[in-house]
Amino acid sequence: MGAESARLVRAAVGGDVEPPVDRDERPGRRLRRRVKSALATYYSRAGRIDRICYLVGATLFASGLFHLGVQLVVGGPWDGPVSWRKPFDFGLAFGLTVATITWVTNFVPLRERTRARLLSVFTLACIVEVAVITIQAWRGVPSHFNVSTKLNATFAFTAAGGGAVIIISTLAMAVGAFWRNPNMPPSMRLAIRAGFVSFLVALAIGAMMIGLGVNATRTISQAAAYTVATAFKSGHAATMHGILILPTLAWLTSFTSWTEAQRVRIVALGAAGYLLAAGVVVVDTFVSINPLAPLDAPLITTVLTVGGIISLLTAGIRTLARLWREAPAAGLEHT
Repeated sequence: MGAESARLVRAAVGGDVEPPVDRDERPGRRLRRRVKSALATYYSRAGRIDRICYLVGATLFASGLFHLGVQLVVGGPWDGPVSWRKPFDFGLAFGLTVATITWVTNFVPLRERTRARLLSVFTLACIVEVAVITIQAWRGVPSHFNVSTKLNATFAFTAAGGGAVIIISTLAMAVGAFWRNPNMPPSMRLAIRAGFVSFLVALAIGAMMIGLGVNATRTISQAAAYTVATAFKSGHAATMHGILILPTLAWLTSFTSWTEAQRVRIVALGAAGYLLAAGVVVVDTFVSINPLAPLDAPLITTVLTVGGIISLLTAGIRTLARLWREAPAAGLEHT
């Protein structure tokens, strides 16, 4: 049998071709091979802008890990306005975010030129944010709300400007996610829309934190600014990565033999759980409840948070269990 005749076609995923399944291969190894192969197409078949963005994301992520190493070697405070935790947190968070937005927007019905421009602006703004945080950490001075000198003020306002660019470009991409796109599976469409809503909430909270901090700096003190802003940090963090978690769940379901209606139900379960848990954390931060101390929180808060987490985990576990039991199908790939 020739090589071409031995290839199987899954028309539902745009006519991608896959080699025949080896039924004797271990389920775990078969799953890893299929997922890795599909994931690799988002780089190997991607255009120049996408590849640059993925490399930038990897570099920012590596920068975060490097500063974790600096913390372990050099030491110093882990919390506070001046610490190695800030370049660690921002490097990891923005590295993941750049790569995630690059991947997710492959499914958003934007014109290629528009998408390339939005990705370029978004990624450049993320680089600026991490650069400011990192430089100020190495200088041993606070990065946010620090207007003590002209240089420090320049860095602070540059970071604020970069944040504004991130919000505007994200909003433009999110609007595209709500346009009708018959080529996008409904399960992925649901995941991306819910993910963008969550991410926009995170950005809105971040902008509010900056605004409150700037006001406190002008009216009270710089120290007060950090106290006011960090009170909302948990809500900001809880909503930040829905744009990664939910589309990843939808993408994994594409490797199962479930019908699209079944995939939608699984993604809806995961999205409802994530948004519920993250939403409770956001509400907690606004009413001065510490979400990291569940024993001190009202019972209803703890119950809702745990319920949301269980729903999200249930969706993920059911998907992975299904993939483990059956031969993975040809999932969504870069076309």
